[in-house]
Amino acid sequence: ANGQVRFVVGDGGATTPVVYQGDLPDLFREGQGIVAEGVFLADRTFEARQVLAKHDETYMPREIADRLKERGDWRPETGEAAPLRALKGDTR
Repeated sequence: ANGQVRFVVGDGGATTPVVYQGDLPDLFREGQGIVAEGVFLADRTFEARQVLAKHDETYMPREIADRLKERGDWRPETGEAAPLRALKGDTR
């Protein structure tokens, strides 16, 4: 009601309740890694001052992906960049 959000984070074993005042990142969702800055309260609740959602290892900024697509170095089936092509005359 007042913009306060409560959620639980875990590492596959232990869990910790978190309280945060504000809007959560767009990528915030169940199962997604986060980074939270803040302090532990006396009851072991973590009071977050900032919450950031972590991208997975395949994340690529849209601007980079667009440039790769323009150059033809994009693998649409995987969403990954193709291996760099050798420069003409490069024998390495």
